[in-house]
Amino acid sequence: MPEEKVIERAREDEREGKSPSTQAGEFVREEMHHIRRGKHGARSTKQAIAIGLSEARRAGVKLPPPRRGAKSAKSRRKAQRAQKQGQNSRRRRSAKRAAVSLMVLRRAGRSAASRKALSKQARASARRRGPAARKAAARKAVRTRARARR
Repeated sequence: MPEEKVIERAREDEREGKSPSTQAGEFVREEMHHIRRGKHGARSTKQAIAIGLSEARRAGVKLPPPRRGAKSAKSRRKAQRAQKQGQNSRRRRSAKRAAVSLMVLRRAGRSAASRKALSKQARASARRRGPAARKAAARKAVRTRARARR
């Protein structure tokens, strides 16, 4: 379950009119924090990010499931179910299942949340988007920087 502070930061982002992916970023940040502090691990950086996005959906962030073809049908169904759970949060997860999944994550490595792993993941993701998208992202980054530093 995400910490109350994280949910509040995501709600603040929503009030400010930021996109659902920005709101979900708070949950992904928290997940990386958990892995770094040793609460549990992850097999890969992608898995760590996916856990954070799932938490966001369950917390009610209006984050759409992955597009068709981007992930397996099973992953898409899981994401849709997490979205519904976010809308209907009275549904409880099986305690036994939750305990087992946490046990499996505890056995996984901690390097998935390292700066190096996150950097590698971000670069790979940007490469898939193509040069035009990278250039647009760089332009947007420059616009959001302080004027004196431009």
